[in-house]
Amino acid sequence: MEIRPITFRDASEFINKYHRHHRATVGCKFCLALYDAEKLVGVAVCGRPVSRVLDDGRTCEINRLCTDGTENACSMLYGACCRVAKEMGYLRVVTYILESENGASLKASNFVCEGRAGGTHWTGKRDTGVDTPKEFKTRWVKTLYKHHTGPQKCGSALLGG
Repeated sequence: MEIRPITFRDASEFINKYHRHHRATVGCKFCLALYDAEKLVGVAVCGRPVSRVLDDGRTCEINRLCTDGTENACSMLYGACCRVAKEMGYLRVVTYILESENGASLKASNFVCEGRAGGTHWTGKRDTGVDTPKEFKTRWVKTLYKHHTGPQKCGSALLGG
């Protein structure tokens, strides 16, 4: 399998076709694709952190990661996102998964779970009525430089974000 660049439009089309519970994002800093020969099997969209608290200019968020179920595709995309983010000067990468997901690919990619984050759904003006799972998420972080000290692992404590 091979990591390749992909346009935001093509990544969004793949996400809208295959993602189990989210539509594509509205923007990004960069997108990556994973191909098996000439077949597109996964995409990742990376951008600014959704949480204003984490948006420090040196933190990159993997806003969407989506595959067609190809084995090891998620781990390959997580690793590639971290390598690109590091080359771009980011200090850490964060992402979120549903609390019901086990995070195996994130663990394999050396991300650390910081615990429960956010709420069960959007509220207020930003609530567009999109039908997404009504459950908490967990935040995962990977520090890209050893000298950077970010938030500490805190088990299942509720984190802002």
